[in-house]
Amino acid sequence: MNQNLPLSPCCSASRLSEQRDSIPALQPQPASPAFAGTSRPASTENMVYLPGGTFTMGSNSAEGYPADGEGPARTVRVDPFRISAYAVTNAQFKAFADETGYVTEAERFGWSFVFHLFVPESAKLLADPAPSATPWWFAVNGACWFRPEGPGTGIADRMDHPVVHVSWHDAAAYCRWTGQRLPTEAEWEYAARGGLEGRTYPWGDLLKPEGAHRCNIWQGKFPVKNNAADGYAGTAPVDAYAPNGYSLYNMVGNVWEWCADWFSPAYHASTGRANPRFARPTGVRSMRGGSYLCHRSYCNRYRVAARSSNTPDSSTGNCGFRVAESLK
Repeated sequence: MNQNLPLSPCCSASRLSEQRDSIPALQPQPASPAFAGTSRPASTENMVYLPGGTFTMGSNSAEGYPADGEGPARTVRVDPFRISAYAVTNAQFKAFADETGYVTEAERFGWSFVFHLFVPESAKLLADPAPSATPWWFAVNGACWFRPEGPGTGIADRMDHPVVHVSWHDAAAYCRWTGQRLPTEAEWEYAARGGLEGRTYPWGDLLKPEGAHRCNIWQGKFPVKNNAADGYAGTAPVDAYAPNGYSLYNMVGNVWEWCADWFSPAYHASTGRANPRFARPTGVRSMRGGSYLCHRSYCNRYRVAARSSNTPDSSTGNCGFRVAESLK
């Protein structure tokens, strides 16, 4: 594997850069049974129809990160499609795993990345810090989608929260089960903007209009103190906060969302203006939306134009996904 690929910026860590060779891990799980087709689809009642059309994608703002390829802003067109109003929940992913026997990559590797403030004391002795670029992540033995902070933790009280510790490959497998797909970056940004042109957030340009929190991000001093003024230190329910103009919830903050594209900083310079999609493999997949760990002082990527990436086998406690459907 290419060890020269960078860690994903912002608040994520890459499995590619952390192999855990020096620490004995829990027994990795066997690979999932062959799973290529669709099975019993998950509920699609929360899919929202979007008519498509042209919009200004990307940003020329000084708030942006040029190295991420957020611009130049340009007019692009997307065809009509459907997208889920919410990120995929723990309940939905459990239905998929129960029906198909699917085993996620985190389960097969035997570990996943957990934010340091959430790592149980009992797990810290067997956890390994991520590389120095992201010291707030610990590779925790046994952490996975149904044990978000490692052994002894669970999701019984978080069934309506977004599923996390899912890799891009896991998200793609879920989509095969439902007969859906991941949204492209262009579709995701069109949806996140909610009909607003050139705005910073899905609701406008003010982070807290009239003092109201509109998304789940970090408040305090990252990465040591989160005062959770928005109501949540970790994930929030998928329907927390007000929806955007397209009735879509939590398009920024809460959890990063995998997209269909391979990631490239040259995205805007190298993709067309009609249904753009970066299809050339680069080793990393695109993520959008930011997460509960984003903070202006370090990771101002909870803006609709912001982009990030990670290796497709990586999983963390702040990355999930939502689904989309083509209409032709």
